[in-house]
Amino acid sequence: MASTESFELEELTADEGYNSRLHQVEYALEAVKQGSAAVGLRSKTHSVLLALKRSTGELASYQQKMFRIDDHIGIAIAGLTSDARVLSNFMRQQAMSSRMIFNRPVPVNRLVSAIADKAQVNTQEYGRRPYGVGFLVIGQDKTGPHLYEFSPSGNSYEYYAMSIGARSQSAKTYLEKHYESFADCSLEDLIRHGLHALRETLQQDKELTVNNTSIGIIGPASEHEKDVPPGGSFRILENEAVDPFLKTIIPKDSDASATSSSSAPAAPPAAPTDDDVQMAG
Repeated sequence: MASTESFELEELTADEGYNSRLHQVEYALEAVKQGSAAVGLRSKTHSVLLALKRSTGELASYQQKMFRIDDHIGIAIAGLTSDARVLSNFMRQQAMSSRMIFNRPVPVNRLVSAIADKAQVNTQEYGRRPYGVGFLVIGQDKTGPHLYEFSPSGNSYEYYAMSIGARSQSAKTYLEKHYESFADCSLEDLIRHGLHALRETLQQDKELTVNNTSIGIIGPASEHEKDVPPGGSFRILENEAVDPFLKTIIPKDSDASATSSSSAPAAPPAAPTDDDVQMAG
């Protein structure tokens, strides 16, 4: 009798559609949306990450938003930092294993697939919860720069530009308007676009500063960097190293005036004077 009731309950639940949603996965995705924003872009020569750091108070330091995985791979996070540490350590182990066993850097797409598979297992096994963190992963290999997004659901996609975290839709709107020009951008222009996109995620009374902004770069060095290897391995710029790039930001007022002047309608034709010939009605 009990088995029959159990079967009927499962059948009813399936018919009503309750089993079609994985609530824990939705909660994990919501944790990513609550995290501070991160933006990623790539050109033909560089991949860059930009992240907004948060502080729990005036007496606390700013949280770490970027992690170096290998010379050719770095990540920016949005969500639970503790979960990010676990996954970043796993990624480092995979990268180190590739160098020790195969004597080569791990391919970027293979590493992203590995963490996606690891995260997917937690969505289907009893007694586990999904990781509450999302990544933007940049890397470089023989085929050029790459940018991937990793989601707690186990999905991963490659992008030209992407944003995750709180109010990331505003940054995506900016990136969608300008992404076609990213491929041919210099490193300085690419970072400036990224800063403009990251600025869109800020609250009205906030601004980007050397304290709350992190920049991650893969590719040849910019004119503002020193002691960078010729290959341009992954490096993280913070504090005063970010200041030269923040100075290149175009104020919003300038952007608005330029847009309004370019989109202003043409002046209507002048009214006819007394000398003009007019047709009688």
